[in-house]
Amino acid sequence: MKRFISVLLACCVLMCSACADRGEVDRSKVIKIYSVSKSDTKLESYEYEMQSDNLEDKMEELLTVLAETPPKLEYKPPLTLGFKIMDYTVEDGRLNLDVDEQYKAMKPATEVLVRAALVRNFTQLSGIEYVFITVNGEQLHDSLGNVVGLMNPDQFIDNAGTQINGYELIKLKLYFANEEGNALVATYRNLRYNTNVPLEKLVMEQLIAGPDTKEVPVYPTINPDTKLLSISVKDATCYVNVNEAFLTQIYNVSSDVAIFSIVNSLIELTNVNKVQISVNGETNVMYRETYKLGTVFERNLDIITTLQE
Repeated sequence: MKRFISVLLACCVLMCSACADRGEVDRSKVIKIYSVSKSDTKLESYEYEMQSDNLEDKMEELLTVLAETPPKLEYKPPLTLGFKIMDYTVEDGRLNLDVDEQYKAMKPATEVLVRAALVRNFTQLSGIEYVFITVNGEQLHDSLGNVVGLMNPDQFIDNAGTQINGYELIKLKLYFANEEGNALVATYRNLRYNTNVPLEKLVMEQLIAGPDTKEVPVYPTINPDTKLLSISVKDATCYVNVNEAFLTQIYNVSSDVAIFSIVNSLIELTNVNKVQISVNGETNVMYRETYKLGTVFERNLDIITTLQE
């Protein structure tokens, strides 16, 4: 009987010990490890308990985990896909990752997923809010040639659980009218945009929408009923096709201001040197009896002014 009780007590101790061990798991140290799916179409994740305490050690631990074979073989951690992280620094909540040239060898769809995985993994660490990636010290560009800036998890949105669209921050230089309507004033607008949207389309949409309240005292230049029908860039010339509402000017601005607000704003993009405007696909159209829209316009610096303090 005594032997039975002893065995029973021993079992209880073991059970209590096991429960205690399970209770020692600190949920505040548990993070998700994000990896690319085997099909390269989405991110997969599993839970992992960090062992390190300070940020520097956590970085090294996470880098190691992201380069190891995961529990499920259908997961592909970012650092097993052919590129290496050459260096990193953390300052003011920003993690700077410098990767080698092999990073560029990934397919565009895979690269977006890898980017999202890196951002989601590292921003879980206290002290890291943004991730900035460079390739051999040079700024990273996406598949459309756009600069990839600071990234946080909110910039990557799951789309029906099958893919991730990249959202990036950009600073656009847009030209709106001065108070007299006879000159252009440069303004800057910070936007978060979907990288699937061409920047030239984004510029035109912002011009049609007009300046926001923070950009007063600058004024709109384009009839807000204008619809962008199509826009494309070929051989550094941007072809802008709008509807007939563009021909009706409801603001007190000159023809020069209306035309060159479009031309100068678009030419601020690195891939645009000239602009041609058409209405409903027609270029043999006069704008306010001043400009023939078949003209291929170049930048006009003479019409730009600065606001008086």
